[in-house]
Amino acid sequence: MAEKKKAGLGRGLTSIFGSDVEKVLDDIQNNAMEVPGRREIELSIDQIRANPYQPRKEFDEKALRELADSIKLHGIFTPVLVRSSVQGYELIAGERRMRAAKMAGLRTIPAISVDFTDEQMMEISLLENIQRENLNPIEEAAAYEALIRRLGYTQEQLAERIGKSREYCANMLRLLKLPQPVQELVTTRRLTMGHVRPLLALEDEDEIYDAAEKIRKDKMSVREVEKYVRELTGGKKKEKPGKKEVRRDPLIVDLENRMSSKLGTQVSINGRTLNIHYSDTADLNRILDILGMIEE
Repeated sequence: MAEKKKAGLGRGLTSIFGSDVEKVLDDIQNNAMEVPGRREIELSIDQIRANPYQPRKEFDEKALRELADSIKLHGIFTPVLVRSSVQGYELIAGERRMRAAKMAGLRTIPAISVDFTDEQMMEISLLENIQRENLNPIEEAAAYEALIRRLGYTQEQLAERIGKSREYCANMLRLLKLPQPVQELVTTRRLTMGHVRPLLALEDEDEIYDAAEKIRKDKMSVREVEKYVRELTGGKKKEKPGKKEVRRDPLIVDLENRMSSKLGTQVSINGRTLNIHYSDTADLNRILDILGMIEE
């Protein structure tokens, strides 16, 4: 079995990760998987450079201090994952432990060095953060965009790799279309994803930003935001005579997207008809199980 996993790594991490990066990391750390160049070493923290593919930009200072206090008392049980570089080592996984170790005043840290390519390093670091860490929505969307841009994923491949629906991935990626100042409001938790998602129905960046600021200052609920955006979009100029209205209610579109994300399949709402698509009997049973309609 170990030989099989070793061969898989030779073809790249994509061929063996599936949607369970956490198990792969645990196997590497516990020496349950043969990895090229694996070595357990003690490294000076100054020898380790930050991961260039780290999607997380914001770290919870309180949580880091709590981890640092724990490290002072008990030490570090789980080594960080690194790879050798021209100048020392590059961190692959374990940035929170690294930061907390520095905060705790440690000079060295236990590490596992592996021979990963740039592609393998990027994929494991991005997927680890997506699946193990609580990224804010903008960081999560940026990680998805990086996997698509740098590794050539399609949205379907991305969804399969992270264990989400394609609709969920598409909705997250759309957040990156928001103006940078509005993204910052989400990153700093002054607005939630639920607050800014309806703003994507607006076309002008200045209008989106002004709306976001009003939402923040007025402390609107998500439902109030939806009503507010409906009023804004309802004030657009009328269509030309003889031309059918093609613009759909953005709140209906958002509801379709949320239901698609929840059920992991395409959902469409037309008039008073709700359509939930499924591929086969097994897929239908999966959806019914999510809805709590499978009898025990």
